[in-house]
Amino acid sequence: MDAIEIRAAFGANDDKRDRGLATPPEVVRADDIPYGPHGKWNLLDIYRPRGTEQTPLPCIVSVHGGGWVYGDKDRYQYYCMDLARRGFAVVNFSYRLAPEHPFPAAVEDVNAAFRWVAEHGREHMLDTDRLFAVGDSAGGQLAAQYAAMLTDPAFGAMYGLALPPLTIRALALHCGHYRFDGAEEGLDSAVMRAYFGPDAKEKLPLVDTLAHITHAFPPSLVMTAQYDFLRGQAPVLCQALEEKGVPCRYVLYGEPGQEHMGHVFHLDIRSPEAKTCNDEQCAFFRAYC
Repeated sequence: MDAIEIRAAFGANDDKRDRGLATPPEVVRADDIPYGPHGKWNLLDIYRPRGTEQTPLPCIVSVHGGGWVYGDKDRYQYYCMDLARRGFAVVNFSYRLAPEHPFPAAVEDVNAAFRWVAEHGREHMLDTDRLFAVGDSAGGQLAAQYAAMLTDPAFGAMYGLALPPLTIRALALHCGHYRFDGAEEGLDSAVMRAYFGPDAKEKLPLVDTLAHITHAFPPSLVMTAQYDFLRGQAPVLCQALEEKGVPCRYVLYGEPGQEHMGHVFHLDIRSPEAKTCNDEQCAFFRAYC
């Protein structure tokens, strides 16, 4: 599928999944805060439990998925508010999408969002000393890559970005894409061309997170599902983390025959499996508070 087809198909599925959902009464939100110069693509929301407005809370930054061509903070608001209900402040941001804004626009925006957290988080009662990140699918790729950029100066320098003085204490990565070796499993080449442009192979070293994992990479909860089309990617990342001595927990959700346990199942917050998954990732973060 190309970007237009993905946006139509994913949008219809997300509309169905989220129909009837609303802001939980126990959550307060601050919406549409600018974090960069690119208009609607550089806005973020902050969600937190009601009654904690004057209390610094551990902060989760969410990097949304969508194959680098789809998605925004509105599509992820209910999942992020579900995490906030569990006792965290959650930053949910949009970033520029391909093909209108090809690589490295998304990477630049991820950095801008984290820079905003570093510079303005305390004004919004975000405890930036207890900072965590989540990402799924393409967002998992971006979150893992960005964590590597923060912990391997040589990798960060490849982009020439001013990286913020932040430490991500732990990561939760769902159904992500981590290996780029010319044989990307489960991704249509049209998506790769949309994100990287016509010279994709020449740019692969710039997204080779596996080659830039060091012992300083954040402890990671790496999750996939029985029928996730990127299921094979998670063990590859875990192996790379373990080889560098990075604490890593691998979880495969679902059993054979449970075909509903597919890609990014955790976003369907009304499902019992998503509840279990989202409970477990928040428990993982609390262990590093």
